[in-house]
Amino acid sequence: MVTKRIDDATRQIADLLADRYASDHPRADVDVYRYNPVSIRIRIIDPDFDGKSIPQRERAVWKHLRTLPEDVRADISVCLLITPAEQASSPMNLEFEKPSRSRM
Repeated sequence: MVTKRIDDATRQIADLLADRYASDHPRADVDVYRYNPVSIRIRIIDPDFDGKSIPQRERAVWKHLRTLPEDVRADISVCLLITPAEQASSPMNLEFEKPSRSRM
């Protein structure tokens, strides 16, 4: 079993997304955790992504993430941006539900 770890960097990301993204998207579900010492994973499940391309979704989220310190941003390895309907068909979503063991 893998324990999802929260540290200062993950907390900074989670707080930023709650304050800036989720406040404008109240139906969004934001999940942030540290996978290993050099990898932070972000998942946003948002019905507002429906009908939007991947680049449009990324622009909506990364405009906020870019304001983080560079050393925090550098640890972001996954930024999964999906709609509720896409959850079942997303292999990466399964990794959020049941993370594999990191080799680090």
